[in-house]
Amino acid sequence: MLLTSIKTKLKLTLDQKILMSKHAGISRFTYNWGLATWQSLYRSGYQPNHLILKKFFNNEVKPVLTWIKEKNICQKITEFAFDNLGKAFKNFFEKRADYPKFKIKGRNDSFTINAGGKPINIGGKRMKLPTIGWVSTYESLPQTTTKKLTISQTAGDWYISCSYEIEPEITLKQYDYVGVDLGIKTLATLSTGVIFVNPKALKKAQKTLTKLQRQLARKVRGSNRYKKERLRISKRHRRISNIRIDATQKATTFICKNHAVIALEDLNTSGMLKNHRLAGAVSDANFSEFRRQIEYKVIRYGGTVIFVDRFFPSTKTCSNCGEIQEISLSERIYVCQKCQYIADRDLNASQNLEKYARKAKPCLDVKG
Repeated sequence: MLLTSIKTKLKLTLDQKILMSKHAGISRFTYNWGLATWQSLYRSGYQPNHLILKKFFNNEVKPVLTWIKEKNICQKITEFAFDNLGKAFKNFFEKRADYPKFKIKGRNDSFTINAGGKPINIGGKRMKLPTIGWVSTYESLPQTTTKKLTISQTAGDWYISCSYEIEPEITLKQYDYVGVDLGIKTLATLSTGVIFVNPKALKKAQKTLTKLQRQLARKVRGSNRYKKERLRISKRHRRISNIRIDATQKATTFICKNHAVIALEDLNTSGMLKNHRLAGAVSDANFSEFRRQIEYKVIRYGGTVIFVDRFFPSTKTCSNCGEIQEISLSERIYVCQKCQYIADRDLNASQNLEKYARKAKPCLDVKG
């Protein structure tokens, strides 16, 4: 069995939206209380952890805060808030993230609930949430169970997400090997000749975003018009993100379903983002998300991914004779000075990645 996740938009009434906001507010308050208390204890010479803070909050603080115990408020949200705080500090100590910051109202509002260890049934367009009650979704969900649910707000709309178990879907592979060259001009170029177009959602929307940002700058901060303009900008960014993720999902699903061994460059995405000239284009190309999806989809559809060393000269090497020569970023056609082989630079690079995969995993036999 494999774990997969789903996220979909909730169809809520005004009262339900208010209830969701209350849950998010309690979760935010608990997290911020825990972070402030952690900092205070640390300055006093103690070594706090989220479990001690959770126990103290439940025994001493929570009983006094009657507004947390309102009707239809799931009490599990405070526990998950402390768990998230513990994860944030763990990521910081292990140098995977920056020091935890205080949560701000209206920015990434979310909360997590469960049913006290019991499975939660989901399926169709209606589901019953623990304590909260019945809610509706715009799209039908698979009939399954999950252990916990996360509800979040983006651009004024509420979404529900969860993970659940599925059986692997081993598919018939069309090709044994494929090299995948990620780029900025095109999202991905396969060694088979297939090209996935980069929608460049951010670049196309940049003019509109600039106009909206100028309009926001003219509004009085905190006014109703200011809030409406911020919501318009948030919705525009959500649309950009959705376009980008949709293109990545379709490309990675096709690649993993139809190819047994996938060769992908181990790109230094974080390093690329530090280059202010490339940062916007690299972010728009979604390299990190592309890799993440390939990694879990090869398991789901029955395949293998090989990450090629980032210093492997896939672009500089002739895929026909193996000659290595310099090529500038502006050159879109690769012309070999030795054998006169001519090919698109991305296609040439992907073919070199495929050859790398064949050498790394030569004894492959997948014809069904």
